[in-house]
Amino acid sequence: MGESLMSEDGVNTGRRKFLTAATSAVGAVGAIGVAVPFVGSWNPSAKAKAAGAPVKANLEKLEPGQMITLEWRGKPVYVVKRTPEILEGIRKMDDQVRDPGSDEPQQPEYVGKEFRSIKDEYLVLLGLCTHLGCAPLFRPEVGAADLGGDKWQGGFFCPCHGSKFDLAGRVLKGVPAPINLEVPPHSFEGDFLLTVGVDQEA
Repeated sequence: MGESLMSEDGVNTGRRKFLTAATSAVGAVGAIGVAVPFVGSWNPSAKAKAAGAPVKANLEKLEPGQMITLEWRGKPVYVVKRTPEILEGIRKMDDQVRDPGSDEPQQPEYVGKEFRSIKDEYLVLLGLCTHLGCAPLFRPEVGAADLGGDKWQGGFFCPCHGSKFDLAGRVLKGVPAPINLEVPPHSFEGDFLLTVGVDQEA
């Protein structure tokens, strides 16, 4: 019987067939083991789905002059409740900012250009510097000596390279950031419910 399994060159063909079949089976199992997680990676995770979803916030308890930070699509969104004094301070900075009329398209069309907002009292911005994407610091104090003294009416300061923005998110002249902070799509339901990621209906 042993002789019948031997080929002319002395190779055991029965053993060769067994090893070939066993190796193929192991290879097939390994390929499936690799393919299943690979195909599974095509499906977005729950976290990825949530990252693109709109974000809601109730602003009823936000105090005048305060800022909160939300997260939308993995990016920080700054929401500031502005006072009439803050709005007047924004007007005082028109001669210091690069784009006083907000003519660059860094905000949706339904956002007012003067204060870059739907409702003047609420500023909604992406908290990413338009220079290299650092997160600017909220510096609302008027007259801050390190930010321009009497000329400074409050705003945002990027600690990475020194860019400055007013409390409408408009970039000041002479800083590395080339354009205003971006206003994301957003909308309001009633007086206080903000939704980031959904455009305001006309």
